[in-house]
Amino acid sequence: MTSRRTLSVLKQMPELRDGVSRQTVRDIVADKIASLIASGILQVGDALPSERDLAAAFQVSRETVRGGIQILAARGVIEVWQGARTRVVSADVAPLASGLREPRLINSYDLDSIHAARLLVERQVVADAAERMDAATLAKLDASLAEQRAALDEPVRFLICDREFHLSIYKSCGNPVLGDFVSDLYSYMMEHRRVAVSKPGSIQKSFDDHVLIVEGLRARDPAAVVAAFDIHLDRIYTTTRSLLVADDRVSQHEAAG
Repeated sequence: MTSRRTLSVLKQMPELRDGVSRQTVRDIVADKIASLIASGILQVGDALPSERDLAAAFQVSRETVRGGIQILAARGVIEVWQGARTRVVSADVAPLASGLREPRLINSYDLDSIHAARLLVERQVVADAAERMDAATLAKLDASLAEQRAALDEPVRFLICDREFHLSIYKSCGNPVLGDFVSDLYSYMMEHRRVAVSKPGSIQKSFDDHVLIVEGLRARDPAAVVAAFDIHLDRIYTTTRSLLVADDRVSQHEAAG
């Protein structure tokens, strides 16, 4: 019985490959935006960055971004009004955000466990990425840095660029399983990251970390990249922990009141 099932799956492989290949760039952009909503970077009521800014962050054309937005608008996730900002109106993106596991699951873990996991796995992933780094990905990261520099006063726009920046590095490690796993760890408590990067000077510090990371990747120096990521991960841990502690104090105060 098992062998028959295996043969059946093998016979379907051409169709499965064709189904994947038929996904257009517009579909991919729609999936990216849906993942931003699923992770909490974009929230219900938020206005989307401009088509130009999204095109620059995703490194696609404005027409492609417009097509991706139209897909989400047709599904009732985004509302487009002529002469007004396009806004997120629903967080129900489960069928769309295929590149992201359920955020509530990753958020159910405690911060120290997530931080320990990132230190254990992400160090190896970025070290491997440094050794495998190619010119095309470096060019993409350089373009991302330019967009990040332009978004130093726009937390949501910066986080969109930040996500693309990190995922590009993770995908370069050569192991898609580890790359996907670290991508999930990256999405931890993203709503708190929105608050953290809104604080004065926070975006600049993250941007400076990214510059050091790219310098290490350009030199194909795993040790330098790991060292830069250690600083970056510690910054994320510290700022997220401070926000969680503040949340606990508010909860305790409300319970006592």
